[in-house]
Amino acid sequence: MPDLSDLIKVDVNGQHTFFLDQMIMSRYSGKFKKMMKQERRKAQIMKSEIGFDDFPCGADGFELISRFCYNGGRIKISTSNVCLLHCSAMVLEMTDEVSPCNLIQQTETFLEGLFYWTWSDILISLKSCDGFFQYADSSGILEKLICSLLSKITHNSDFQFNASWSSSSSSPETINGFKFFTSNQTTPDSKAWWFDDLTILPPKIVVKVIKVIGAYGADNNSLILTKFILHYLKTALHNKNCVGYESLSKSCSMEYAELADTAVHGVALMGKTGFSCRGLFWVLRVVSDLGLIKSCRVGLERLIGGMLDKATLDDLLVPGHSGGGGVVYDVNLVLRLIRVFVSSDGVTMQRMKRIGRLIDKYLREISPDQYLKVSKFLAVAESLPDCARDSFDGVYRSIDIYIESHPKLSFDERSRLCRCLNYEKLTLEACKDLAKNPRIPPRTAIQALMSQQTKSQKKVDGLETTLIPSKEYLLEIPTLLADADADDNCSEFSEESEEMKLHIQKMQCRVFELEKVCKEMRGQMTRLLRENNVTTSPALNRAAVPRGPRLC
Repeated sequence: MPDLSDLIKVDVNGQHTFFLDQMIMSRYSGKFKKMMKQERRKAQIMKSEIGFDDFPCGADGFELISRFCYNGGRIKISTSNVCLLHCSAMVLEMTDEVSPCNLIQQTETFLEGLFYWTWSDILISLKSCDGFFQYADSSGILEKLICSLLSKITHNSDFQFNASWSSSSSSPETINGFKFFTSNQTTPDSKAWWFDDLTILPPKIVVKVIKVIGAYGADNNSLILTKFILHYLKTALHNKNCVGYESLSKSCSMEYAELADTAVHGVALMGKTGFSCRGLFWVLRVVSDLGLIKSCRVGLERLIGGMLDKATLDDLLVPGHSGGGGVVYDVNLVLRLIRVFVSSDGVTMQRMKRIGRLIDKYLREISPDQYLKVSKFLAVAESLPDCARDSFDGVYRSIDIYIESHPKLSFDERSRLCRCLNYEKLTLEACKDLAKNPRIPPRTAIQALMSQQTKSQKKVDGLETTLIPSKEYLLEIPTLLADADADDNCSEFSEESEEMKLHIQKMQCRVFELEKVCKEMRGQMTRLLRENNVTTSPALNRAAVPRGPRLC
């Protein structure tokens, strides 16, 4: 048993304390020996204390070193501990100058067979480097492991990175004599066999792998690497439900953001050739919560917006920010995508109308959202020009659902919502429903009914007739005016009701006059046709008689 006076107190990373024989430790560690001499000069006593800050893997790493020293310079080295032993030995200066066949020499000898290790051995060693990444990176052992990993992938795949030994290490593409270049000989939907295996690696290790290949950030021009990164990030997001993963994701947020940026650069480069519209929306969902930089996000949205007419309703339903009164779906994203599409060059009317039908479906889907503001609803409804819609029935249905789902809306807010309607593009059925809808402000109902008289003119055999409202159609309007007068929220409208009633009475008189003229015109056409021995068809008779939309 050693004398107590030979024991020294060793503090490791301020968390653990070891009492060790200073002579045994100094026999193998040059660093330990130097520190002991310095402490003795300061304290001028045999009993002293030393400490190590940021020791690789803390107490676990230092305990392995202690076992090596107390076991006469011997320890079982394996693929799971060789990296930690090597980095710890480098920190403690355990060279052959201090002791023959010291720990650094033993670990380097073990690593000489690295390229003959199994696939699982390499993954285990790489994963073990996470706790002392900076030491593993600076010592060069991390790059050796990555080179061996890429060699295994290359030799067992149809595509290549390509990995080959190079006699010259002066080239910027050469790392430790190992040369890399990527090949995109893979189908867009393919998933390589090694994707799932590499998901066990920490994000900082994956970032290092991408850097070694030379495909980091804007340098990413590989489809297969882009798909791997997206698969890796998707798996990371899926594992958020696991216990303890949330704290891990926060500590590694920078690495995840770097990987997301690299993936988006690859996606933007491949564009439509590598990803469909649905695939691009999937990419957006994967990277949206990983701290993507603005330039990458804008580039991805520009790519999606350019082919937005190929999207489906499910694609647009991207979840919004939950909690704190957040909307169910990311409406701002859809607005940005619509702006990109509308401002794109070469958008045909067919594509524009396809977008109109899609956005009408989207409006109907988001209308029940309790947190959706009136301004956001209107922004989506008015984001397209009128020519994108053959009919505004879909917009009206969405407004009706929104008002019904938000019963506390004021009269002014309901009126604002209805102003986005193009009444002339409402069908007869929708206009009839709107006129009888108690949730719609009376002024809006009257405007919709009166708009029917401004329908575009039709030509029938050279005769131009104007579509006019029928008597029954106009007789409904005074009823709406009476309802408006009774509406407590419609005081301004009540002041104008008398003037509007007089205007409607004049319109009704005009209807009778026009109907009389139409009968005379029909009689003239019949006589002309008889003189020419032409039978009058029912279609012509119907076309020649102007009729207004009828609600009853």
